[in-house]
Amino acid sequence: MTNLNMQQPSILIFGKNGQVGFELCHLLPSLGIVTAIDIDECDLTDKDSITKVLNTNNPDILVNAAAYTAVDKAEKEKELAFKLNSEAPEIMSAWAAKHDSIMVHYSTDYVFNGTKAEPWTENDIPDPLNVYGASKLKGDVNIQNSGCDYLIFRTSWVYGVRGKNFYLTMRNLLQEKKEIRVINDQFGAPTWCGTIAEVTSKVMKQIYNPLSKIKPKDVSGIYNLTNSGQTTWFGFTQAIKEQLQKEKPGQTLANLRPVSTEEYPTAAVRPKYSSLSLAKLKSTFNIETPNWDEILPQLRIGS
Repeated sequence: MTNLNMQQPSILIFGKNGQVGFELCHLLPSLGIVTAIDIDECDLTDKDSITKVLNTNNPDILVNAAAYTAVDKAEKEKELAFKLNSEAPEIMSAWAAKHDSIMVHYSTDYVFNGTKAEPWTENDIPDPLNVYGASKLKGDVNIQNSGCDYLIFRTSWVYGVRGKNFYLTMRNLLQEKKEIRVINDQFGAPTWCGTIAEVTSKVMKQIYNPLSKIKPKDVSGIYNLTNSGQTTWFGFTQAIKEQLQKEKPGQTLANLRPVSTEEYPTAAVRPKYSSLSLAKLKSTFNIETPNWDEILPQLRIGS
């Protein structure tokens, strides 16, 4: 591995076209020399394909922003979910351990069962309720057991202005439907993909700062990383509606009707309360994230 005090570490990003990966591709070049790939360049279900990409690029920093994220679909595609969310990270982290590289990986609030009444900490015992959460948890454990230096960022309710996500879906439905039923008893933190990328960049710059005394092994571990605050899916949708009303005054938007989880059954069971404590992120790196409702007014569709 290249010396940590060097100016330009080599960085390999898996999942460049995903929400988080796209943002990382814009921010991490300020840290080092970035190579970014996506599914058309590497088959993440194939060990040889992953290993070939790693050996070819030989990164100092390995960033895995690729994942299987179709929560309901995962109930029927368990094998694929585990291949992408647990086996691929296992292969990557084993390579990172062998080559003395740092691995950055993204996990989820869905590793928890949602029974707490206060934000989950990194020390709480995971107990996923669905296949997606179980596959992500197994990936976390595989990385922890690999022996590499790692940063696992657990996040929640990720959205952005590209791809498919709750935010964009609700924007469309609000303009197309007369009424939308939205769950109002599941609590979490809507998290902008840009916030995840920004924090990742800030953390890595602290580690790679020539004047820094932080060593990867000293901060290796799991960190919760979301926007601050919490709301329900209904509250998030209300905020999206308010944003649309300011963007397009006079346009008729759908009425919102709050419903319970029981009234809106889904294939995968979701945790009722999955807000994550950000205390460790702040105490370790002195980083705080914006409140979730401060982000929406800044977003521009098509940017």
